[in-house]
Amino acid sequence: MDINQFQNRKQDHIRLALDEANQASVEFNQWSKVNLLHEALVDLNFSEVSLSSTILNQKEKTPFFISSMTAGHDSSAKINLSLAKACVKKSWFMGVGSQRKELSDNSLAKKSFKEWELIRAQVPDIKLLANIGVSQLISHPIEKIKSLVTSTNAKALIIHLNSLQEVLQIEGTPEFKNSTKAIENLCKSLKVPVIIKETGCGFSKKTLLNLYNLGVSVIDVAGLGGTHWGLIEGARAKQGSLQNQASQTFGSWGISTVQSLIWASEIKKNKKSFEYWASGGIKNGLDAAKALALGATAVGVAQPILKALQISEEQLLVKMNLLEYELKIALFCSGCKNIIELKDKLLLKSI
Repeated sequence: MDINQFQNRKQDHIRLALDEANQASVEFNQWSKVNLLHEALVDLNFSEVSLSSTILNQKEKTPFFISSMTAGHDSSAKINLSLAKACVKKSWFMGVGSQRKELSDNSLAKKSFKEWELIRAQVPDIKLLANIGVSQLISHPIEKIKSLVTSTNAKALIIHLNSLQEVLQIEGTPEFKNSTKAIENLCKSLKVPVIIKETGCGFSKKTLLNLYNLGVSVIDVAGLGGTHWGLIEGARAKQGSLQNQASQTFGSWGISTVQSLIWASEIKKNKKSFEYWASGGIKNGLDAAKALALGATAVGVAQPILKALQISEEQLLVKMNLLEYELKIALFCSGCKNIIELKDKLLLKSI
């Protein structure tokens, strides 16, 4: 691995993720297709509203988590420490950025391990979710993959699927053959839950069911609607290059978060143990409420969190508080004391 190339790529990702031009160019506001029924005759106090949700078979205070963003470069330790401190204060899970660097030669791996050691030392109670791409899962021994969980003392391991990003990335590794078998083997041998997530392109109903049958614990649909990694990689490529031009063609490629959640909810009717999360274009607490009404047990936010942190750590906490406050308002004004009751307040428009 070229360390300078790696560092530059990760810095590019942060800079370009903050650019609104790299948000998915969907033709409609997907969340406008989902309505929650207003309850005029609310028969509870706002103080009674609970945000608790069962995540990874554990009762948690809130359904929110920070989606995986960045790791393994000179600026990431400071960013991740700030995120970790905020997550502990708010009892949120935190997805770590790709741990690909830890799978490289010893000097690079040690530096990346050190990042999480320092964060753990200062924020020992942080609930981390380890993270690696499926192409790295395929190409590395299972024991090496397990070490990613150990290095972060993670509650689960995320395997991210990013075919569009890899095929448009100038340094990409679009090598996904045997991904199904690799995921199945991991599920059988890993002691912590395996979470499969997309990176902005969502899931078809068939793929959701296939992953469930492989033994995956959770699927984070991460659908079209938020940061578009195809556009980001196209923006990184040389102007006029194949990748640069093709990224514009595929600027709306994918399955929306809403559609992915609808299909997941249909599967759950027959598979009661099926757990799925929502991320991809969730900008506020009302979006989160709609995702939870569609059956998600957890809701991931990334770009809005990163934008808030660019201002200050205080603004980061303000944003997290606002997300939870807006979700509580949605529950209260729907006449719901908790998230489970919210599922009876769903009104879907034709999509």
